[in-house]
Amino acid sequence: MIHVRGNGFLYNMVRIIAGTMMEVGRGKIDPESIPEILKSGDRKQAGPTLPPQGLRLEWIRYPEADG
Repeated sequence: MIHVRGNGFLYNMVRIIAGTMMEVGRGKIDPESIPEILKSGDRKQAGPTLPPQGLRLEWIRYPEADG
């Protein structure tokens, strides 16, 4: 199971994160290379975009409004 928390997400971002982690688990991507992959901004260096089946949005927390 992968838990992802953030205050905003790009299109397919979680599916790409999951695909990259899958490739790490398969030994195709070295976990030490993740910071360099992120820094490069080259989508081709990351893992595949996984299909949406199995993804689940558990909760959303909105900031409290002032006033």
